[in-house]
Amino acid sequence: MVMVVAAAAASLCAAPLLIGGSSAEPPAAGEGADGELSFPQSGRPLRQVSPFFLSLTIDANLATDPRYITFLGSTKLRTLARGLSPGFLRFGGTKTDFLIFDPKKEPTSEEEFFLDLLAKQDAENVCGISSPPLDVIELLQSQWPFQEMLILREQHKHKHKNTTITRSTVDILYNFARCADLQLIFGLNALLRKANSQWDSSNAEFILNYTDSQNYTLSWELGNEPNSFRHKSGIYIDGFQLGKDFIRLRQLLNNYSHYRTAKLYGPDVGQPRKHTQKLLRRFLKSGGKVIDSVTWHHYYVNGRTATREDFLSPDILDTFITAVKEELQLVDEIAPGKQVWLGETSSAYGGGAPQLSNTYVADKLGLSAQLGIDVVMRQVLFGAGSYHLVDASFEPLPDYWLSLLYKKLVGTKVLKVNVAGQDPRKLRVYLHCTNEHHPKYKDGDVTLFALNLYNTTKRLQLPAYFSSKHIDEYILLPHGKEGVLSMSVQLNGHVLKMLDDETLPALSEKPLSPGSRLGLPAFSYGFYVIKNAKVRACI
Repeated sequence: MVMVVAAAAASLCAAPLLIGGSSAEPPAAGEGADGELSFPQSGRPLRQVSPFFLSLTIDANLATDPRYITFLGSTKLRTLARGLSPGFLRFGGTKTDFLIFDPKKEPTSEEEFFLDLLAKQDAENVCGISSPPLDVIELLQSQWPFQEMLILREQHKHKHKNTTITRSTVDILYNFARCADLQLIFGLNALLRKANSQWDSSNAEFILNYTDSQNYTLSWELGNEPNSFRHKSGIYIDGFQLGKDFIRLRQLLNNYSHYRTAKLYGPDVGQPRKHTQKLLRRFLKSGGKVIDSVTWHHYYVNGRTATREDFLSPDILDTFITAVKEELQLVDEIAPGKQVWLGETSSAYGGGAPQLSNTYVADKLGLSAQLGIDVVMRQVLFGAGSYHLVDASFEPLPDYWLSLLYKKLVGTKVLKVNVAGQDPRKLRVYLHCTNEHHPKYKDGDVTLFALNLYNTTKRLQLPAYFSSKHIDEYILLPHGKEGVLSMSVQLNGHVLKMLDDETLPALSEKPLSPGSRLGLPAFSYGFYVIKNAKVRACI
């Protein structure tokens, strides 16, 4: 039985970044191009996103059994999370509304192991500690497949049980975020209700009392997908009442010296449907003034029914455009000027789609930045299901490397770009100023990234005024005989893997000579940094 469970969990983890394609050399300058790129060399950027644009989540279901929060003590997991900093770390999800904080309950023995390590460290060296004892982590990892199965079963049956978390749970979560250079957003239980349906804030006060006493700096949310409360708990909360609940939380935060200026985000509704839009509209009218950003969730498809074709379909990818425009229009109508965030997103909901749902995050990032979303929180760094970035052995999956590459190369300023000669829905191209913090590049450089949904290599031609510029190419492709099912990837022909638990590999470029076409293999992503581009919007 244990072997069967372990095998099932292993198959859930095998999620490839790329559906197909093989490496291709850029053609010689004399060969024709499939698509010609055009973008302005001067002018202002289309818009600018947050420096925390690509952020992460830890699903609250990791605390279904608080012993597993101890995973966050892993040095390796912390190193991987730090690689995607700066950013937010949202602790939320369906389980948010079934967690009860008990300040008097003793920690689990596993949590205690890690906290003992913390207690022995100087305050200034708290992030330099080793992982919890190896035998503790290995025991939890051996038991994780069964725990993962329980989490997914509860999720699929919509029969959620309350779980008690302790001070130690909060301590480990906060320590992880701090040491990974991520800002923690903590989701509070919104299903705790009084007889008159008003939010019962007493448990939230226990948490605030404790985090304030520990001088923890956090941001806050209240509830997760309130549009689904009736479905998952039998409780219906009107949007107007939810707005008043957020006002109550804002008043509570103002009572604490640490949280008078703390950010409050919400309401983390699902994607725009009639009922959900009505709830969001009433929420914004009631409590919209007290939130700092409007948060909503988006997934393309149901993970239990998704197919390979779904992930190759421009029609499905373009449904995101419609959803974003509807959300932005509603917010602009009722709360103009308020930022809109994707508070939780991946490709497939319901735990993800095995062997599929790690794909195409870069396209959603490109569209989000272009359309007006300021922050995108990637579900999930680590946890149950098939949409995580890091597997149960703390090994980075292909989509982690894609996210890391995006984080290192792509800056906050969004530029306009067009491609002629190809269907722009199948050859999806985005352009940003290059990340200003990258040590190799300088102001004025630009990063082009593209998704090729054709089943053949496509060659892109840069505008003539860049014909003398040197280009650094970054192409990610599967590695190994498993092909597209491989959990290993290569960057420009070099396999990506951690050097040790505290060291990520170098992301090495492949220099292209001036005038080269950009060769993008079938069903793959490519990143191209145009050096010394001197684009005025990026200076």
